[in-house]
Amino acid sequence: MNPTDCYFAGLDIGGSTVKAVLVDAAAEQAGPPVEVKSRVKEGYETTFAQLESALDQLAAGAGIERSRIRGVGLDVPAPSSNGVIWGKANLGDDWVGTDIRGELSARLGVPVYMTNDCNAAAVGEYALRKYHTSSLMLVAPGTGLGGGFVLPGGRVYEGVNGMALEVGHVTVPFREEDGSLPACSCGLTGCAEAWVSLMALRRRVGIELAKPQWAAHPLNQGDLTIEEKAFRLRDFAAAGDELAVSIFKQQGFILGYMIADMVRVFDPGLVVIGGGLAESAFRDDYMKWVEEGFADRAWAVFRYSPVEPEKQTTRFEWATGGDAAAAIGMAYTARELFA
Repeated sequence: MNPTDCYFAGLDIGGSTVKAVLVDAAAEQAGPPVEVKSRVKEGYETTFAQLESALDQLAAGAGIERSRIRGVGLDVPAPSSNGVIWGKANLGDDWVGTDIRGELSARLGVPVYMTNDCNAAAVGEYALRKYHTSSLMLVAPGTGLGGGFVLPGGRVYEGVNGMALEVGHVTVPFREEDGSLPACSCGLTGCAEAWVSLMALRRRVGIELAKPQWAAHPLNQGDLTIEEKAFRLRDFAAAGDELAVSIFKQQGFILGYMIADMVRVFDPGLVVIGGGLAESAFRDDYMKWVEEGFADRAWAVFRYSPVEPEKQTTRFEWATGGDAAAAIGMAYTARELFA
């Protein structure tokens, strides 16, 4: 087959949907993206059938035979190494310990690359910035706090065991008002994720609403659950609500503070902030708070060049790929590896 006639697919497995993207040999998107229902709880064989359905739809949308898809990039919402899932996360039991990459490759008859979802999103953000050829670090506050690092040229840095860039579990020197360190979902205390994540937001909302000064706050009225209160907090922040703004300001500052330590290690030049806040109405304010935290902790040389004082040595940008970033990253990677 002529190499220019080949196509490459990116498959992003989520808890509720599988998102899929197809690119050609020139790394240009071919046909529309595809989304199918995810059935990860039912086991990996069931999910494989869903992946094949997504590939069939990608091929049909691009007007090609599926046999012209010559490589697949796959990301999973769980820790893995060399194609083997290490932890269950939100997957079914039979995923753990299975060579998912090898099994899927054998089933499809094409080579497969596999990584985690944060790594995939980081590569997606790199691929979408065609002007950018140096490194990129993605930090994505969501249910937890994930990260990914892309080397110059577009290869993701995974570490020996596929566990690199667990940025949410970098310790930050912040304490609760009583002097305690907040517990993290990983079992440690004082992690960045314990301050900057949806889980942290729920804890902070509960703490603040228990204070007398917020007794009359709208979120203290009615019988909303703490999950519902945390979910609504973004709308309150967009409207300038004092409580909501103070909570997000603290999160943004701590995120920037943590990023400063990561920049001292990796010196990425470009830091991309992902997650749902990338589409929030108050994202300009949030980015300002992130940059304030960064400025408080970062060495001067990681802010501006000592030779060219007006040149920023670390830039911040919002993610642009949205929900499709991980699938885009995997299609891009498959093309780079298997073309």
